[in-house]
Order: sequence, then C-alpha cells, then structure tokens
Amino acid sequence: MASVISSSSALPTRPLDSFPTHSERSNKLTSVSWVSSFPSINISVNSFTLPPSPSLNKGSFVQAAWTRRSRGEAAKQPNRKSWKQRTDMYMRPFLLNVFFSKKFIHAKVMHRGTSKVISVATTNAKDLRNTLPSLTDHNACRIIGKLIAERSKDADVYAMSYEPRKGERIEGKLGIVLDTIKENGIIFV
Repeated sequence: MASVISSSSALPTRPLDSFPTHSERSNKLTSVSWVSSFPSINISVNSFTLPPSPSLNKGSFVQAAWTRRSRGEAAKQPNRKSWKQRTDMYMRPFLLNVFFSKKFIHAKVMHRGTSKVISVATTNAKDLRNTLPSLTDHNACRIIGKLIAERSKDADVYAMSYEPRKGERIEGKLGIVLDTIKENGIIFV
C-alpha cells in the first residue's frame, strides 16, 4: 500500500484555478455539431485539374459486373444448365423415346433420374416379327402404342412425357403411336 501512495505522489499536480470554467469553454466553441471536429480545408475550384482520360482502343470495352452475360460468355461455359434443364427430370421423370427405322419401329419409356428402362416395345421382337405383315406401317404403330401403354401400366407408370427432336412434327406414324398410348390410359405431361 505504501508503494501505491508513493507512486501517486510522483504525478504532477495542477491547481484548480488552471481548469477552464464552463463559460470560458463555451466561448471557445463555435459549433456543437460533429462537423466542427474536422479541420477546415479551403479548396479552390480553379486549381483543380481533371486527370487525362484514357484512350479506348477499338477492341477494348468496359463491362459492368451487373450486366447480362453475352452469348460468347455463355458459350464459354457450356456445362451451365438452365433451371428447366436442372428441374425437368424431377417434374417429368418418365420419358418416351420412339425410333423409326426403315425396317422396324422401336419405343421405350425411361426414368430420367436413374436412366432405367421401364418398358420396351419393338416390331423387331420375335413374337411381332412373324405375325405382322409389315413392321413399319400404321397398324404396327398402333400395336407398338398399345404394348407400351400396357407395359407401362404394369410397371405402375401412368404418366409420361415426350420431347420431340428439333424440327420434328408430331404427325404421321409418330402421331399414331402417341394417340394410341393416350387412348390406352396413359397421360402425357
């Protein structure tokens, strides 16, 4: 305790009359706002010069961060899928695929998420190949549609989707297959 008293006696003391009174302090302050705490700087407008503007080359351009991606940038990232591409396999899980060759008709229903084949029908199968007079005519299309519908129902699939290829029209033999599947109780989503 004695050491604490001795260290406090070493501090310089100031007489009470040297502290400014309230009236003296208020006379010194000109403003009470926080702006008055900053030093004042006088800037002359005439002495201000603009930096030289950079010259833009023909090929250089400035692109803001919030602009849309250009087609060139989208082409650089081809693996970036759209919202529909990412969610479509969950919204419409069963996909019908129909293939027409010169010799036969082949149709299958696949689960998109697992790539598992649910049902298959083809006119090239042994039972149909020997009984049908033609493997590619309209009657063969009706039989393929009926078989796909029955086999899909056996696998508890009552709704599927068909995505036409680019430029493909749903008419002719393809239209007959799809209509026959609809007539046999399958819903197209």
